[in-house]
Amino acid sequence: MRHPWDRRLGVWWIAEDHPDAPAIVESPSGRTLSYGQLAAAAHRVANALRANGLRVGDTVAYALPNDVDAVVWQLATTEIGLRYLTLNTALSADEFAAILDHSGAVALAVHPDYLERFHRVPAEARLRVVVGGPVPPDCPPGFIGEDRFLAGHPATPPPDRTQGDAIRYSSGTTGKPKGIVRPLDARDPGEALNAQAVFGRAFDFRPFEGVHLVSTGMHHAGCQSFYLGALNVGQPLAILGKFDAEQTLAAIERHKVTTAYMVPTQFVRMLKLPEPIRTKYDLSSLHSVVHSAAPCPLQVKKDMMAWWGPVLWETYGGTEGPATIAKPHRWLEKPGTVGRPIRGVRVRILDDDGNDLPPNEIGNVYIERLDGQSFEYRNDTELTRSVHRGNAFTIGDVGYLDDDGYLFICDRAKDMIISGGVNIYPAEVEGVLAEHPAVGDVAVIGVPDPEWGEQVKAVVELVAEATPSPELADELIAYCRSRLAGFKCPRSVDFSAKLPRNEAGKLIKRRLRDAYWAEAGRRV
Repeated sequence: MRHPWDRRLGVWWIAEDHPDAPAIVESPSGRTLSYGQLAAAAHRVANALRANGLRVGDTVAYALPNDVDAVVWQLATTEIGLRYLTLNTALSADEFAAILDHSGAVALAVHPDYLERFHRVPAEARLRVVVGGPVPPDCPPGFIGEDRFLAGHPATPPPDRTQGDAIRYSSGTTGKPKGIVRPLDARDPGEALNAQAVFGRAFDFRPFEGVHLVSTGMHHAGCQSFYLGALNVGQPLAILGKFDAEQTLAAIERHKVTTAYMVPTQFVRMLKLPEPIRTKYDLSSLHSVVHSAAPCPLQVKKDMMAWWGPVLWETYGGTEGPATIAKPHRWLEKPGTVGRPIRGVRVRILDDDGNDLPPNEIGNVYIERLDGQSFEYRNDTELTRSVHRGNAFTIGDVGYLDDDGYLFICDRAKDMIISGGVNIYPAEVEGVLAEHPAVGDVAVIGVPDPEWGEQVKAVVELVAEATPSPELADELIAYCRSRLAGFKCPRSVDFSAKLPRNEAGKLIKRRLRDAYWAEAGRRV
């Protein structure tokens, strides 16, 4: 094997130079692959897609569990200029149908476990493949087995390779999902993935050193970006199925994991493990654990840093594009920051009229790529226009830049509560309530108030040992009042068996707000 800092990085070139290097060291199906085997599997799928008439720019959708096939299909589609669409396997049949119809996907790959939700597939999806198991007797019409799909196609690189990309759908926390597309990269896939290895290096993913843990849903853009970033620098993947707090710790020890991507809800669940379990496993191999997708409460991150050491890297941005990185030591210097802009990106804070605001003033957060590249929402010119000011775009957050250019996010603009003309940021209140030992999860929302317009309400999911009661509600309000200004604190507390979160950990507050505002004659 060449020197660890080999310049020919990227999955395809590593497979060529180091075919026996491990690429998948654990997966729920038990499959493990070397880089050579992973590349061969992807080439075979790519050749089969080409043979079925797919051409540059076509979209391939797949609903696959956390496992090897998700990696194979992502690599296969992107080496022949296709757009891949990873479907969240938690969606309903109607949601699948709506996204497929909107995306214009011409091919569909589905694991047998999810087939029952694909009886209504748009006619445009003419190629339909069952991946990861045999075709069941009650399979929806039009699907063929993977063996038939791959039969006779070589495991060698397809001709005329060109880099593809994703079409990503937003998590849908505000309603109908939005399809986000960017211009395709015309480079050769080897050159493109070699360049993308810089992404992993930006988070100190060290070439050919250690193992990358996959413990979040592989349909999620953040998870994909970082497992691909790890593969591109020669780090093999240990892929877990459904998240389990203790099993995640066990996997870190088992594989001497060096890098991982996680979301804050995973931190919360691991921190709630009993102390004997938390201290049972050797986590000293961890080097870079990246988190994003949802705000991380300040105390949660402090507790994780105290437990795991300064290994947590935070990234801020959206499906539309990345914006900042907060390195561990910088975050410890400026707790709560989401970091400084990444290379090639400028972050601006604008008022409602589009004027730039000075440091430490709260406004709308806009992200701008300095190379002029941008994105569009598929088939929605008006929505695309509405989030842009020139080449800068917003994902709906409000925040500020400090004197050193570090970004702090206050909240989502749509989640902000205006009570008596005063702005209240729910994330701040949620961060305080999350520290109460009885609180397992919490959402703070604005509900109708005839005098103030809105009042603050907390909807709380309790830990297993706690019991809902009026006394506990009063205790939570008092707890909040002892730590925050009175106007920020909940006027009331409701209890919920389970708060609505997506797999990326984002609260779907729309579902909570609708129930309260419907009675007031409007929905938010």
